[in-house]
Amino acid sequence: MPYFDAASAAPLHPVARQALVASLDEGWADPARLYREGRRARLLLDAAREAAAEAVGCRPDELVFTSSGTRAVHSAISGALAARRRVGGHLVVSAVEHSSVLHSVAAHEAAGGTSTEVAVDRTGAVSPDTYARALRADTALACLQSANHEVGTEQPVAEIAQQCRAAGVPLLVDAAQSLGWGRVAGDWSLLAASAHKWGGPAGVGLLVVRKGVRFAPQGPADERESGRAAGFENLPAIVAAAASLRAVRAEADREAVRLRALVDRIRTRVPELVPDVEVVGDPVRRLPHLVTFSCLYVDGETLLHELDRAGFSVSSGSSCTSSTLTPSHVLRAMGVLSEGNVRVSLPLGTSAQDVERFLDVLPGAVGGVRERLGAPVTAAPVRTEEKAAVSLVVDALGRRCPIPVIELAKVIGDVPVGGTVTVLADDEAARLDIPAWCAMREQEYVGEEPADRGSAYVVRRRS
Repeated sequence: MPYFDAASAAPLHPVARQALVASLDEGWADPARLYREGRRARLLLDAAREAAAEAVGCRPDELVFTSSGTRAVHSAISGALAARRRVGGHLVVSAVEHSSVLHSVAAHEAAGGTSTEVAVDRTGAVSPDTYARALRADTALACLQSANHEVGTEQPVAEIAQQCRAAGVPLLVDAAQSLGWGRVAGDWSLLAASAHKWGGPAGVGLLVVRKGVRFAPQGPADERESGRAAGFENLPAIVAAAASLRAVRAEADREAVRLRALVDRIRTRVPELVPDVEVVGDPVRRLPHLVTFSCLYVDGETLLHELDRAGFSVSSGSSCTSSTLTPSHVLRAMGVLSEGNVRVSLPLGTSAQDVERFLDVLPGAVGGVRERLGAPVTAAPVRTEEKAAVSLVVDALGRRCPIPVIELAKVIGDVPVGGTVTVLADDEAARLDIPAWCAMREQEYVGEEPADRGSAYVVRRRS
């Protein structure tokens, strides 16, 4: 059964498994103790730190192991903000950061701090100039992911790090998705990553704080990991994480070329095989193994279940697959279609045969979901202008994505060119998906108006 969700968690690398098993026998003792077993554990911990530091491109004494990538992000943000409290309480982030960063932003604002969210373009990338304009005299910290976890777009980290350095602002890089593929370029100040993203065991994160960067760990003091990560080190998992990072790096160049070709195949073939699809993310400046596309008139959760039944494990940023029923903040920030979203992220070793079988299965899965939802198969018949209504109202209140868009598509042909359709909807995804449908169908999105319940979305027929 092909597993195509490596961006969530990569399969455990064979080297990680071997190192984990071996270190269970050798690395169980307290590395802070001076007796023989403790010294042996300390040697393993030091070797793992050196291997991880070499992969990151930092000094070993700049790197500590945390209990997760999320913990590394939270510790980095809280520690950097606390150390620079005299500078100010302003935080700069991009609009497409991982939720771990956004949760830290929310906590910072709840405590009285301020933040600026830098917008992205339709590929999910920030502009270095736009990011630089967000930096202020009271900016204590800037945050930027190296590559996006949902669409794979790589960010201009080196350029923004240079601008931050010139402004005297430390830059935290979330390298969770990219570190397995190579070092993060640029003169960044702090870095966070997570082992389960590159094939290491879950429960191990990396936090790097460059020498000279002011940092004040928050929470009760602890003697472990230079006081920056409390708790007894999970040494077997740490050893496995470092060993697997070294192993995947040895394979990265070769696998990047191979997987990029497979992803290019998906990016090209999906729009040819499935009508009404939007492939999102930067087509060139992206991670080699990840591609995301969205399908009109499709319930994302149902589509994922269909693909799972066909033997494919994929992920989605669609609101239909989330417990909150709100669209992905990444797709929302990009202004692209969120309904029927599928994220394919290929693990190391994925075969061309598995990709071809996925491409064979996908059209039937999408078509089946659309048929069950009553989506239009072809363009709706156009009534003569004399008989057509100048405007129509579609009541989609209480109905979830993609129903509001499906109902819009069914009636757009019932108004003349220049006529309008008003969709009443209270599903949060409609705010994103109706404008995206208009862009894909070359219709005019007039705008959103208040309504007694939900909102009224007005669309004018162009052709």
